[in-house]
Amino acid sequence: MSRRALAALAAGGLVAALAACATNDPAAPAPSSAAVYPVTVGSVTLPAQPVKIVSLSPTLTEMLYAIGAGGQVSAVDDNSNFPANAPKTELSGFQPNAEAVAAKSPDLVVLDTDANNVVAQLTTLKIPVYVAPAAVTLDDTYRQLTELGTLTGHTAEATALTGRLKDDIAKLVKDLPKRATPLSYYYELDPTLYSVTSKTFIGSLFELAGLKNVADAADTKGSGYPQLSAESLIKSNPDLIFLADTKCCKQSLDTVKTRAGWAGLTAVSKGQVVALDDDIASRWGPRVVDLVRAIVDAVNKVPA
Repeated sequence: MSRRALAALAAGGLVAALAACATNDPAAPAPSSAAVYPVTVGSVTLPAQPVKIVSLSPTLTEMLYAIGAGGQVSAVDDNSNFPANAPKTELSGFQPNAEAVAAKSPDLVVLDTDANNVVAQLTTLKIPVYVAPAAVTLDDTYRQLTELGTLTGHTAEATALTGRLKDDIAKLVKDLPKRATPLSYYYELDPTLYSVTSKTFIGSLFELAGLKNVADAADTKGSGYPQLSAESLIKSNPDLIFLADTKCCKQSLDTVKTRAGWAGLTAVSKGQVVALDDDIASRWGPRVVDLVRAIVDAVNKVPA
């Protein structure tokens, strides 16, 4: 994905659980036994359990399947690629077309941004819309999972999932080695050196692991997504480098070694460059545990 797309989205056992959810029979939704309709979440009221959900957000698609609502999903946007059997279509989440969405006859549309004023257009067509903006904290992720569980009739499953996420993340960070000086890191969104700061959702995950972000000082505009200069990055000499542009831009330890001045960086010379999955790194859904695990694994490999 592009740097702008990543910024806009700005992300083990859980994957197995998601895979299990992905096998749901699309014709047989399985609501929680306690589901009672109508239900209201924010400004969205559903008179009955939705059975034709359209998702225009890869993150929300993952959430729906993770809470057991995959069988109720009838269409997803062109960037929703997980789980693999999600009903991918030509619909766009970045440039949504209300008429194209309405043609799918949904009884619920979920999205993460109101591009093209699509929410008002769908509301005019009497189509319920749930908007879940990009998370800023893990609590936002947990809240969105809970709200989707309420809307889809999977309250118990959503509650159980958020509990597992909290427990898994707590266990991952609990046994990290204590260091007199925190390790520093650089997180790359694309090869033009756009990064994230500690104020972003992604940055907050690295803070859980006790890491110091070399991009914080470069964020003079407070956007959360500064572009670093090559000179400042080389001067900061991070202990760890995390590449979130391995798919979009084919970056790796081998490619960054060839950049001027990079071969001498601590992270590069010691092989402490971590290739992330772009999708997991740009989404705030249930696979966030996999991102935290990648961070923790990288930290544990650096001698204390």
